[in-house]
Amino acid sequence: MLPIVEPHWPAPANILALCTTRQGGVSLTPYDTLNLGMHVGDAAASVEANRARLAARMPAGIKISWLQQVHGIDVVAASTTQYPPEADAQWSDRPGIACAVLTADCLPVLFCSRSGHRVGAAHAGWRGLAAGVLEATVRAMDTEPGELLAWLGPAIGPATFEVGEEVQRAFVATAGATVAQTRAAFRQHPEREDHYFADLYALARLRLEVAGVTAVFGGDLCTYLHKERFFSYRRDGSTGRMVSLISIVPVA
Repeated sequence: MLPIVEPHWPAPANILALCTTRQGGVSLTPYDTLNLGMHVGDAAASVEANRARLAARMPAGIKISWLQQVHGIDVVAASTTQYPPEADAQWSDRPGIACAVLTADCLPVLFCSRSGHRVGAAHAGWRGLAAGVLEATVRAMDTEPGELLAWLGPAIGPATFEVGEEVQRAFVATAGATVAQTRAAFRQHPEREDHYFADLYALARLRLEVAGVTAVFGGDLCTYLHKERFFSYRRDGSTGRMVSLISIVPVA
């Protein structure tokens, strides 16, 4: 049984949602052990073996829809095509198609409708978050925003995500009426001028609230601080990737 993180949220019973950890796979250092990313330099055979272990962990009839993530805001309908599209978010209303995103510090956000008929997943690094990937995902799901639930998965936390002034400027420039709240998500670095500690979780919650999504859960697991549990690109450089995924479970 793979060690996983399961959201604590009031999702309908037909929704499967999870985030993997770095544990339970076959990859060698520095990708040890459950690396699920094909693009990080790990042996392809190891990644395939890890993905097979993940597939075995899930209910029968579910296949994973992968993406080629580019830190943008494009959202696509989930599919199991052999050649994953370039996009950073996806949605599905088809049982058995799991929307998945890979992360190792960036913020994974999972969505589902309260009715259990639509799901989505977004990869929100700071660039995508500032550019509007969460808002784009909400629009693509074509569901009343107030009917959506969102879960913020493991990401680099506000105590460790050091950024330059250009990151704060990028968020403030797209903040609209929430400039004050946006600035509050950046804590001045005590020793480095024009550097801040950014709170991705607070920024995501603010963006979701403006988009009409108020039922937001999670946001309390730091990838950087928990080395034994999570991959962290900012901490380690060469490292693996976790996957966060969500699916409508097929009726048996």
